[in-house]
Amino acid sequence: MLQSDGRRSADTHLLHAEFPGLKGIAIYLKDESTHPTGSLKHRLARSLFIYAICNGKVGRGKTVVEASSGSTAVSEAYFARLLGLPFIAVMAKNTSPQKIASIEYYGGRCHLVARADEIYEAASAVARETNGYYLDQFTYAERATDWRGNNNIAESIFEQMSAEPYSIPTWIIMGAGTGGTAATLGRFVRYRGFRTKLCIADVEHSAFYEAFRTGNKETRCSEPSRIEGVGRPRVEPSFIPSVIDRMVKIPDAASIAAMRIISRRLSRPVGGSTGTNFFAACWIASEMIERGESGALATLICDSGDRYRNTYYCDNWLRDNKIDISPYVASIEEFLDSGNAGGLFDLESTSL
Repeated sequence: MLQSDGRRSADTHLLHAEFPGLKGIAIYLKDESTHPTGSLKHRLARSLFIYAICNGKVGRGKTVVEASSGSTAVSEAYFARLLGLPFIAVMAKNTSPQKIASIEYYGGRCHLVARADEIYEAASAVARETNGYYLDQFTYAERATDWRGNNNIAESIFEQMSAEPYSIPTWIIMGAGTGGTAATLGRFVRYRGFRTKLCIADVEHSAFYEAFRTGNKETRCSEPSRIEGVGRPRVEPSFIPSVIDRMVKIPDAASIAAMRIISRRLSRPVGGSTGTNFFAACWIASEMIERGESGALATLICDSGDRYRNTYYCDNWLRDNKIDISPYVASIEEFLDSGNAGGLFDLESTSL
């Protein structure tokens, strides 16, 4: 059943977004929102189920449990229903209502906790109480996917770009959630001997960037991420810093501004994590322009903006959360149309 689903949803479109101000810079966005469950996490969820089944952890009738910020749990609920397995998602209570509704639509049950940093222990407890299995995406994401190929997202990007004017991307840009996709991308690039560099974007309330900068994997962040799907309160086991060439720290206002702009310019709504990716891609593009370089940048549309109508697309929500996107909107628009970045990217970044 899982293999059949993989064949039906094996690949997604790679969109070439053109901007008049970015002369010599080609930006591509791989649209993962077109998967059956609407996000990049469809690939991960399938891999996690295959990994659990092949390791003898999940069989007929086994209850499956996951800790999630929402999108992975939506995809896992889909696969649990496909396999006829009970599914329980453990999530923070501020997870978007649309994600909760999607999980319940696929027959899953939601166990909500007060804070994002409580989901790990709660998921373990629910698995014990139900004699179930905790899929644990934050530990197994980096090993459940075959990073050498087998139609993973990295192989797909390089194959789809093979006939483009810049057939090998100069940079791939990705936000950090579990760290698993970053690990797949970075390992694949090294395995195939490409010169492509990997930039990982982190958000305001997250432990990843500081851990990368200092080398301290015990770094913690007390505030929960406001950009669903990226940012974590701790450094997840699937985060592999050694395959990353550079990290950048993106303000939440910049992520949401970039999300709205790319949604408008592509005529399709995208989520906040896609805004994080796109703003980081613009940052890399601005540096290439300043150095007189040309080339291609590849990043991801992680999920659809339809899940965030009541949050990132709602001006009242922005006001309640004291997020002012207007300065970033004006600056990003100016950069895309003229190539003039001004001081837009005078932010934190670090390289290995």
